[in-house]
Amino acid sequence: MVPWLKNSLVSEQLGLRTLQTENVQKDLAIYPAFQDVSIMVVLGFAFLLAFLRRYGFSSAGFSLFLAALGVQWALIVNGFIFHFSDGQVKINLQSILAAIMSITAVLISAGAILGKANLMQLICMAVVEVAVFAGNRWIIVAVLGIKSHISLMHVHLFGTFFGSTVSWFLYNSSQHPKVEKERSKPASDVFAMLGTLFLWTFWPSFNSVLVENEEEKMVAIYNTYFAMATSAVAAFAFSKATSSDGTFHMAHIQNATLAGGVAIGFSVSIIQYPWIAMTLGLAAGAGSVLGFAFLQKRLKPALRIHDTCGVLYTFGLPSLIGGITRIILILIDSQEDLEGMGYLALIELGASCAIISLGLMAGFITGFLLTFEFWKAPPITKYFDDQAFWEFPHLAAGY
Repeated sequence: MVPWLKNSLVSEQLGLRTLQTENVQKDLAIYPAFQDVSIMVVLGFAFLLAFLRRYGFSSAGFSLFLAALGVQWALIVNGFIFHFSDGQVKINLQSILAAIMSITAVLISAGAILGKANLMQLICMAVVEVAVFAGNRWIIVAVLGIKSHISLMHVHLFGTFFGSTVSWFLYNSSQHPKVEKERSKPASDVFAMLGTLFLWTFWPSFNSVLVENEEEKMVAIYNTYFAMATSAVAAFAFSKATSSDGTFHMAHIQNATLAGGVAIGFSVSIIQYPWIAMTLGLAAGAGSVLGFAFLQKRLKPALRIHDTCGVLYTFGLPSLIGGITRIILILIDSQEDLEGMGYLALIELGASCAIISLGLMAGFITGFLLTFEFWKAPPITKYFDDQAFWEFPHLAAGY
């Protein structure tokens, strides 16, 4: 064998062996939570987006594809930004977890344009979004000094504003009011509710898995559960209160029950009293339902943003509530040090503003790119319809 080739192969084997045996006990310890997060992303979002009556194949199938593609791309981008040393990208279970959590932004954005883009457009969106989010994380971690696991909690905020801006470019006035194919049916609503149940059950793992201090990790689990429980109760209560006939609205329950987990993520390990977590969950759940009930139908024609899944009220509004709450908690905890209090509050505010600003700018550029004709976007008549992408030998009209 050629000497240089032999040396190269030996180096690769040694490098691979190092990656396999480094921090094995630590990786094995977080593997159960790794499974929880994987179920959230793959099953939870796939089912949550499958509420449209004629778009179930694409909702679930494209979600799986974006998750699989996005994890690989996120590993590469995150690796070169956060885990590159000695000419190698270090890969362990924590880096894979960070990649999985990063692609949550892509799935949230996909929910905003659900049914209006083909797979190639979604791939373009995923490639840009993952790269920009990774760069954004580097800014708020390396420059602003935000903890790495907190930077990943901004994923909901980034995905919402990125997706909403892309949706603005894909807006068509004929989509207002709702077309028949944009509605759900009982069977599709059950699938979406199943996605909600997966997400609701495993969200404590999502918020706590990368918290390193064991005591803080347990606090994060407790707080997430308290916030999720109260947001679920608030979703039912406010859904009934906002209904003209006193019934529950399935879209409210599917989405607003998750708002507590989104909102609590920013301050999940610093809240020391359960009532604060429960109050935050209550506010997030109530705000989400009120957004669906009163803002969605008014903002659609006013802002020309067609948000198919209502991600602005499931993820965006609760994220804003959570970010504001974190700033308030920091101000309260640091009130004895006025100078330090103002500095920390400005850091947190700067991180949120950076996330929103870069999300809007990246979404603007991506949305503009997706309007080009070479993408062969589906026509308006094929929106929210699986038959534009999937084989239907029976050509059933009422599937």
